Amino acid sequence: MTTPLSATAVGKRYRTRWAIRDCSFTVPEGKVVALVGPNGAGKSTLLRMAAGLVRPTTGELTIFGTPSRNRIHPDVSFLAQNRPLYRDLTVSELMRVCAAMNDRWSTDRVREVLGLLGGVDLDAKVRTLSGGAVTQVAIAMALGRLPRLLLLDEPLSDLDPLARDETLRIIMTEVAERGTTVVMSSHVLSDLREVCDHLLLVDEGRVQLDGDIEEVLARHRILVGPVAEESTVEGTLVSATRTQRQSSLLMRDAGPVPQGWAGTEPDLDSLVMGYLRASRERSPTTPRRR
Repeated sequence: MTTPLSATAVGKRYRTRWAIRDCSFTVPEGKVVALVGPNGAGKSTLLRMAAGLVRPTTGELTIFGTPSRNRIHPDVSFLAQNRPLYRDLTVSELMRVCAAMNDRWSTDRVREVLGLLGGVDLDAKVRTLSGGAVTQVAIAMALGRLPRLLLLDEPLSDLDPLARDETLRIIMTEVAERGTTVVMSSHVLSDLREVCDHLLLVDEGRVQLDGDIEEVLARHRILVGPVAEESTVEGTLVSATRTQRQSSLLMRDAGPVPQGWAGTEPDLDSLVMGYLRASRERSPTTPRRR
């Protein structure tokens, strides 16, 4: 089995600023990966490097075992956040242009996806479409390449709730029927939780978490108890919120729950927020060991 996407000590520097630094991870085949992090964390840069549009400054990215060489891999489709389509073409004309530009292309698949997404007018010029409709067209074009790896940068941002649900259903069908691997960035964690089974959390240009969501959640606990008894808690402290009397601790690999404390498994939202909060509150960002 060939790994769809892997990174080894990858970094990207723009003049004196590092957008991504020392990132290493592996994306399993057939998974839907949630790429999460705050604005400016490096998510878009990471996706653009994976798509072959940006060359890493350090390290190496491989796509299905082949090093990324500053060009898009034939088995990859990338939907950029700015939806770069030819705005003066009609949707039908855009399909013909894409067919001419891609060795592997399915106009039938594009028409099928657009039909499922509410029936975009194929004779309308792209520039006359709403932001949501442009996103739908862009997603359909990305799927028209029949990718084995689909990279989506904020694919849900312009969609209303119904269109968002329809889009997620199409993505899940793509995974189930075609075995496509999907890496999807989004700020809507609740939507990601419904469809994603692998988590890649990036903050300050570095990977903070990487693993199957269920396994990552199972390794963490939220412990609530008296501030004065924090020393009885065992494990790696990720982040904490405190009042005068009570502490709420996000712990990794926690020991037995001490007497007087309550422990629960976090959901995806609280896990991600805990790691992002920690990165803002301390330096260096490595969790403290109790």
